[in-house]
Amino acid sequence: MSFVDTLPDHVATPEKDASDPDWWRGAVIYQIYPRSFQDSNGDGIGDLAGIIHRLPHVASLGVDAIWISPFFRSPMLDFGYDVSDYCDVDPMFGSLGDFDALVERAHDLGIKVLIDLVLSHTSIQHPWFQESRASRDNPRANWYVWADPKPDGTPPNNWLSIFGGSAWEWDGERMQYYLHNFLIEQPDLNFHEPAVQDALLEVARFWLDRGVDGFRLDTVNFYVHDKQLRDNPPLKPEEINDKTAPAVNPYNFQNHLYDKTQPENIEFLKKLRKLMDKYGAITSVGEVGESQRGVEVQAEYTAGKDRLHMCYDFAFLSNTFPTGTFVAGTLERFDEMAPDGWACWAFSNHDVARYITRWGLSPEQARVLVALLFAMRGSVCLYQGEELGLNEVYVAYEDLQDPYGKRFWPKFRGRDGCRTPMPWNRDNQNGGFSEGKPWLPVSVEHLNHAVNLQETDDESMLVFYRRMIAFRKAHPVLSKGSYETLEAGEDCLSFIRAGKGSRVFCAFNMSDVERHVTYPEGNWEADETAPFEATFDEGGVTLPPYQAAFAVEKTA
Repeated sequence: MSFVDTLPDHVATPEKDASDPDWWRGAVIYQIYPRSFQDSNGDGIGDLAGIIHRLPHVASLGVDAIWISPFFRSPMLDFGYDVSDYCDVDPMFGSLGDFDALVERAHDLGIKVLIDLVLSHTSIQHPWFQESRASRDNPRANWYVWADPKPDGTPPNNWLSIFGGSAWEWDGERMQYYLHNFLIEQPDLNFHEPAVQDALLEVARFWLDRGVDGFRLDTVNFYVHDKQLRDNPPLKPEEINDKTAPAVNPYNFQNHLYDKTQPENIEFLKKLRKLMDKYGAITSVGEVGESQRGVEVQAEYTAGKDRLHMCYDFAFLSNTFPTGTFVAGTLERFDEMAPDGWACWAFSNHDVARYITRWGLSPEQARVLVALLFAMRGSVCLYQGEELGLNEVYVAYEDLQDPYGKRFWPKFRGRDGCRTPMPWNRDNQNGGFSEGKPWLPVSVEHLNHAVNLQETDDESMLVFYRRMIAFRKAHPVLSKGSYETLEAGEDCLSFIRAGKGSRVFCAFNMSDVERHVTYPEGNWEADETAPFEATFDEGGVTLPPYQAAFAVEKTA
């Protein structure tokens, strides 16, 4: 009998009983990076009370849920992704009472709450690791990935850390190497040890009992490593890309066959799903860091009803521009590999340069791509500030906080440029984020995109996002319907979204010249409620540069 089988069936709250168990399918999820959202006590660091204060803004967007990046106890060497206590709130963010109040307020506003679980590794300060390193025969000796050196004292294999250098660190107390896929201070847990899986399922249960509506699962394909510790083979030069790590990082030179994405991972995901299913309308979003097989793993991890609900990879988070051909190919490949699976798509998050800068977009180009994002099959993740049209910020080296950026400066400047504080008020030097000195500088350029300025401008990016989210909700087929490509070129794309007797025609002109797109067979009626300009005729639609158009099939 497994750990999950020993748990009693959960008695769901009345609110969750009334929920659509598939609410997550096609949902719009808003990511909050708590350090940079809103500071409530003047220490320059955002906190849970600050999130509560700004939830009305999130609700005004019309999103379905928030995903909160880690707020657990941590030495903050990787800003919360190095957890020292999974079941408590770090004092800089508040308390468990603050978290409970946040969940209650979000639910009052009709917003679900997902939290960011970092299960692949802990902080070096976690009591589990402190016990594990003490000896080779203590109760938690096998909870982390330990290995003897080669005869010449070098690491056991060629695995590399995403943050640079070997993925192995020598420990003088235990006289062995331990595995760390990220910082040296983030040792990897050993998922081949059943007690580790049980302990992590207990962590998930702790937060489910506290009322969360699901989890974003950090680096979900990194959980299990190859037991034999086999070397990763090299990639051919033409196979190398920078989807998972920046181009300056030699991590990209390997085909990561053995340090992650192992088949045993599926069994743990099934246990986690079985636990979540005991709580009613719960969901999970897995982050897949996989440069060669991202969509394939995404599909594999969401196939059927006993794994994750949805996953995202870095297909649209990389430097690869989302041409019509690329977008159509990505969507079609996912549908082909997992017709019963579900994807979650994003253009930005806390780990990559903001998409407007990454792809070099004008405001007009950004809008047509955002419309495309909201029309694609799958759920959508938005990153805080995305709705304001924020660009990537240059952060001077002396202000840099991210260890990743410090390691590869200046060719890679780290992730601080997308993590600077939210600009709420143009007339405040810190943008209304904090009364103290912010942990990262507030961009002067961002002040011109502040929420209070955009609220009063009907043509602002903020209003545009609200209108597109409302448009998506007005057409449920855009959330849950099927997808069929009609025409896909480098700078154009048209497709059909269909379901439950309705069809929506979607067309996107991503070029700087006018384009006419024809309808498929059917009786089509223009839907001009979307915030775009186009000229409709009986045979199709004429799209000016960087415009989109939508039409609904009329039924008899």
